[in-house]
Amino acid sequence: MKYSVEFSQDAERHLKKLSARRRKTILSAVEKQLTHQPATPTKNRKELRENPIAKWELRVQGSRVLYNVLEEESIVSVMAVAEKKGNRFVIEGEEFKL
Repeated sequence: MKYSVEFSQDAERHLKKLSARRRKTILSAVEKQLTHQPATPTKNRKELRENPIAKWELRVQGSRVLYNVLEEESIVSVMAVAEKKGNRFVIEGEEFKL
């Protein structure tokens, strides 16, 4: 079953702040990794601990795509695009420990 991917306004804003090359890399990874079985853990996908942003993380080089999966509607909802700094995520200059 193929999932459709939707970006929140915040995630779209986060993407626009990245270079064109990095944005293309992230969008390509999202298309490849999240359109089929997005709720299955892999080397680059993992379920996060309880947090206010998202349930899942996709690793794309130094960036992280934070997303939720709506199984009933076959939709992946991308909530944020973050940079990974140690054990913290940096989203628009603000640090979050997830």
